[in-house]
Amino acid sequence: MSDANKKAIRTAIQTGIGVAAALPMIVAASGVPAALPWVAGALAVAGGVARVMALPVVQALLPSWLRTDSSASRR
Repeated sequence: MSDANKKAIRTAIQTGIGVAAALPMIVAASGVPAALPWVAGALAVAGGVARVMALPVVQALLPSWLRTDSSASRR
């Protein structure tokens, strides 16, 4: 896989995580009912991504400047 493809994939993943983190605020600001099935599903995925990103194993894999858990930075 070329470096350009790797960078494109990394950028897409980072963008997806950013949108997932902001999705609850986007839904609240837009006035779309959170009870709609597709909105509820998207919010569930966003919550899952946020939970996975908070795991100590994931925190340890992140660069030190991106970690939110101070104990992961000691490893």
